[in-house]
Amino acid sequence: MAVFSTSGAQTGAAARTAFRSQLNKVYTFYTGGFIAFVLVLAVLEQFGLKREWIGFIFLMATIGLYAGIGIMSRTTDAAEFYVAGRRVPALYNGMATGADWMSAASFIGMAGTLYLTGYGGLAFIMGWTGGYCLVAFLLAPYLRKFGQFTIPDFLGERYGGNVPRFIGIFAAILCSFTYVVAQIYGVGIITTRLTGVAFELGIFLGLGGILVCSFLGGMRAVTWTQVAQYIILILAYMIPVVWLAVKQTGVPIPQAIYGHQLEKVAKRGDELRKDPKELEVVAIFKARADAFDAKLKDIPAAVAADKAAAEKKVADLKANNAMASQLTAAEKELAAVPKDAAAAKEAWTKAKAANLDRAKPLGGMPNHSQIYAGDPNGTPAERKAFDESRRNFLALVFCLMVGTAALPHILMRYYTTPSVKEARDSVSWSLFFIFLLYFTAPALAVLVKFEVFNNLVGVHYDHLPAWIANWQRVDPTLLSVSDVNGDGIFQLSEMKIGGDIVVLATPEIGGLPYVVSGLVAAGGLAAALSTADGLLLTIANALSHDLYYKMIDPNASTARRVTLSKILLLVVALAAAGIAAQKPADILFLVSAAFSFAAAAFFPALVLGIFWKRATGIAASLGMAAGLGITFYYMVTTQPWLRSVFSVTSPVELWWGIQPISAGLWGVPLGFAVIILVSLVTPAPSAHVQELVEHVRYPSLKGSAKSLVHGVAT
Repeated sequence: MAVFSTSGAQTGAAARTAFRSQLNKVYTFYTGGFIAFVLVLAVLEQFGLKREWIGFIFLMATIGLYAGIGIMSRTTDAAEFYVAGRRVPALYNGMATGADWMSAASFIGMAGTLYLTGYGGLAFIMGWTGGYCLVAFLLAPYLRKFGQFTIPDFLGERYGGNVPRFIGIFAAILCSFTYVVAQIYGVGIITTRLTGVAFELGIFLGLGGILVCSFLGGMRAVTWTQVAQYIILILAYMIPVVWLAVKQTGVPIPQAIYGHQLEKVAKRGDELRKDPKELEVVAIFKARADAFDAKLKDIPAAVAADKAAAEKKVADLKANNAMASQLTAAEKELAAVPKDAAAAKEAWTKAKAANLDRAKPLGGMPNHSQIYAGDPNGTPAERKAFDESRRNFLALVFCLMVGTAALPHILMRYYTTPSVKEARDSVSWSLFFIFLLYFTAPALAVLVKFEVFNNLVGVHYDHLPAWIANWQRVDPTLLSVSDVNGDGIFQLSEMKIGGDIVVLATPEIGGLPYVVSGLVAAGGLAAALSTADGLLLTIANALSHDLYYKMIDPNASTARRVTLSKILLLVVALAAAGIAAQKPADILFLVSAAFSFAAAAFFPALVLGIFWKRATGIAASLGMAAGLGITFYYMVTTQPWLRSVFSVTSPVELWWGIQPISAGLWGVPLGFAVIILVSLVTPAPSAHVQELVEHVRYPSLKGSAKSLVHGVAT
């Protein structure tokens, strides 16, 4: 492991070759050791090792591993702390980027979203992978040529002055903080599943694993930790999917049998939609929704009636000397009656909406292979639903593509390579390592749905598998099952499942040994930790390097800057953990919001800053502010959780039917328009800046431009 403590810039082909060779040996040994570790745990499980101990061992071993890398990679050197000394080979930078990218949303939420939404979930795969094409063609090599440490740093150098830099700092913190809250939320879920501790405590246990790497060694520690984390997460993701594929079809290549199983799932789904028992459950939920709707028509009278009925039930039970358990249950019912009309309106409105959501066949899940909602040849309402579904699908693909290309913590990774060529190569490696998981996620969703549709539906409640009860204990909002129609038989509509547990529960659904469940949880933890490390480092560096060093105290020493970055990193991590503990929204929305923020704030300014030398600083500042502003406004006025946070009471008005998850659709074109129009009516940038832009785009330029960009890069 001595490679992690190598310091100083290594130059020359021989030194780079030796460094790569050393990395190859270290990670080959590490991969073999980790596989052996899992096999030993599997053997110990067969000899009676308890599940709780398996989860605890996985948690401690992986976090201990990451801590060891962080300790050996500790540094106070600015170049090492901010950009890993610019000496990370393309292959390993691609692997680290894959881990940085493979967040809790990708590892935990992607297959779950595909499970719940079918075709609609493919928008995430198309958008996220397509975004790396934009990174390769439009941004990564050119940003590497400019040679700064961060994205706000680039904006400050390219556009001149502190205004664009400050807006860049604000936007980087906003999108990164939103994103990191989602990761820490995922850490809480996984840690709770591994160890059985409370969700809030699980968050802070996982937080230790996040901080120990980024706090001690900055980008250097984060890079080598992320390579180790990628190896864990890809093994954890692939093993249960391959097992399910073999179990169901005998073919160990899940991607190859995806279409075959999808056809079976679609056929079984059509059968369940017509099943009398399923329709009976749907009707019960509809009746419950209607009952709450009736109460909402005369709230004071309904509250009084409910209270009187609950009081009478308690009195009757006492008079008849009923069992203590019956009396306790009745008293709980009385205590649950809303205290006043305002509380009743809020509670009953939520209950009505919840029951309406479940008053649909298959729990509201669409046909897995149905492309869009509605029907282009149906009724006016069906045609409207089809058009809006198609628009939202394309809008989400657009926002995720552009957001991917503008996320600061991803773009920072391409500052760490030794050369521009390696920056471009590392994008290709990033795509490959991400492809391995994204090409598998659709198959995983279909294989799990096949198991549920065929091996779970119709089972007596007394014989339901243990994983259902286990996950209900972890978090009832993620999984809840109840015998709605009282027949003792499980129907699909009686289960409410959150997409965030589909991957984590896959080994148990497939009947694998518990050690594989622990491995998958460790993989999910690696995904969340790796992304959280990069995001926290982005925020801390934006504050310490771009705000403090570049704008407040240009004479600050390297040691002071690095120390301040570490302190800020700790503060931001604790703040994000505090918010995540409140369970503010689902992981996928929080992540997608970060993409819209990044797209609207950065993409127009970065692209025009590289490819149009006439773009000016005041135009970039106004464009970033306008794009970010309209995106934030649209989210606040249309997204339920944000509406409650900002006390928005006006009716929801969707523009062109676009959902808040795709709010960046409005911010990106507005940002481009403002930057272009304002640039045309303001003085052109200095000859110095224009010459620099020309050289970055056309490296064949000689003379002063070449000297200029060389000076900036070094």
